[in-house]
Formats: sequence, structure tokens, C-alpha cells
Amino acid sequence: MIKRITALCIVLGMAASVSFGALLINGAGATFPYPIYSKWFDVYSQAHPEVQFNYQSIGSGGGIKQITAKTVDFGASDGPMTQDQMNEAPGRIYHIPMVMGAVAVTYNVAGVSKGLKLSPDVLADIFLGKVTSWNDARIAADNPGVNLPGGSIVVVHRSDGSGTSFIFTDYLSSVSGEWKGKVGKATSVNWPAGLGGKGNEGVAGLVKQTGGSIGYVELAYAVHNNMPYADIKNQSGNFITPTIESTSKAAEGIPMPDDFRVSVVNSPNPQAYPIAGFTWLLIYKDMDNHVKGQAIVDFIKWAIHDGQSYTKDLLYAPLPSDVVSLIERKLQKVKY
Repeated sequence: MIKRITALCIVLGMAASVSFGALLINGAGATFPYPIYSKWFDVYSQAHPEVQFNYQSIGSGGGIKQITAKTVDFGASDGPMTQDQMNEAPGRIYHIPMVMGAVAVTYNVAGVSKGLKLSPDVLADIFLGKVTSWNDARIAADNPGVNLPGGSIVVVHRSDGSGTSFIFTDYLSSVSGEWKGKVGKATSVNWPAGLGGKGNEGVAGLVKQTGGSIGYVELAYAVHNNMPYADIKNQSGNFITPTIESTSKAAEGIPMPDDFRVSVVNSPNPQAYPIAGFTWLLIYKDMDNHVKGQAIVDFIKWAIHDGQSYTKDLLYAPLPSDVVSLIERKLQKVKY
């Protein structure tokens, strides 16, 4: 059908690259991968002008709701759907990993422009509202020689349903029994303390304009906004800076389940940054629309191969080659 549309454009004397008559694919969800998805959609549509994408960066919770309601052609999430959410969907949903990313702990502390170090228990207690001052003895112990101010800590967190929050709360649940028992992990939780911002951009904006604040954002948002971010002590006791390389290390040696719903936070790898995760596209195994189904699968195949070359410039970690092979086999099961 797409080829016939292109051919018709040529017959009518129109440029085949015009968007008129192009197949529009609608998606919604995670803000975490928005920079790489925007790049991919732009590059892919330039090469395949018969396919155009409309992606709404509304948060992972919104993406899950919309794919469940079938108001979009695909969803996107950084937190895997729960089994209850899977059961509510009117069909089987596949989680397709697209890239890996790191959640950076960013801060706005007078006199500390970079190099802040935080241990997992201290980070958890900050977000629990138990550590409330920047010159707290536990923070100072991890940062010898750093002149920490005595001001209050202002916690900033997401106000919307968020896969970034899922990764962050998944991590806190893995390192703090108190956090796991009182708050838990989810795309949306009852935060014990702090201010809420919508999207990664909302949290980044609040941290930038609020002295003494600390928050969490996708690494690219911190870098592109010239915001400092902390080194986090990993399971091996090493303080690790979030980078492409340290993010990739988080997935090494982690068994991949058939449904791809896996957590890689708090990796035992001594070189791994501990607050990292996959981000997934959510698609139905049985597509309602043949043309859209074929186009979505073709795009995913491109993204997990050629598209991975754009990841590093945007501070995402590319998929491990063994995961790419598993995705290829999964896509063969999609029907449309």
C-alpha cells in the first residue's frame, strides 16, 4: 500500500517525499528516551518519507495507559508493565528494548560544581526526608575536603507517572529496606518528601532554579542543561560516574528473560553505574492494522541496528549484540 501511495505521487507529478498521504504512526510515553526517539523518527522518516511519526512525550505511565486503551499505535516505557497491567490489556503486549540509559542524580549546591559522591543508604535517606542538611556527617564522610554548605536539602521528584521514577525507585528499593517497605518501586509512588516536576525537563528545571536541591533525571537532560551530577557508590563499593560505558556494564552478565522485563539496577559489576535501565517500546503481538504493523516492525528493525549508531552522541548506551538477536526472534512472532 505504501509503495502504491509513492507510485501514485510520481504519476500525479508530486514529489514522493511529501508528507501528504504518508502513513502516520502515533506513539506516546516515556520522556527518558525522548531525545533518541526524536532523532530516530526524524532520520527514519527522511529515508522513508511514506512513514511519519507523531510521538507524545507524556511519561511512561501515560504510555502504558494509551497502549492499553489502543489510542496509540505503540507505547513507550522505562518501567516494565506489571502483570496486572498486562492482564488489563486487550491483547498480548511485547516489551521491545530499544536502548539503555542512566538516571543521573543531579543537584544544585552552592560551592559544589562537580564531584559530589553519594552512598546508596545516604541517597535513600535523603529522598525519605531523613537526611535534611547538605553538611550532614554522612554526606561529609563520602566527600572529604569538600566544603559542604549547611543549607537544607530540597528534594525534587517526578509528579507524573514515569519510567525514570521506576528505575530510580527500583534502585532505592534494592539498596534500602526502609524505602522498599515504605515506598516501593513504581512509575508513580507516594513520595515522602519534596517538590514534583512534570517530565525529566520539569525536574531539571526545578533543580536548576532551586538552591540546595537534588533530583533525578535522564543523563542526557543533565548534560544538555549543564547540570552537575553525583558519583554513586555501586554494589562493589566503587563511586561510579554515569557514562555510556558504565551504563553498558550494568547489563553485563544479567540473564535476559523471554519477555525482556528485566531490572539491571544495583549491578554486581564493579565498573557498573548502579542506576541504569532499559527503555522499551510497547507493541501488540497481534496488530490490528497490517500496514501500520509492518511499518512499526520495519522501524524497530532499523532502530536496533542502524539506529544504534546515534545512541552515544545522545548519551545512551547501545543494546548488547545478544539482546539484538533476541529482539529479532521476538519480532518474527508479531502478526498483522
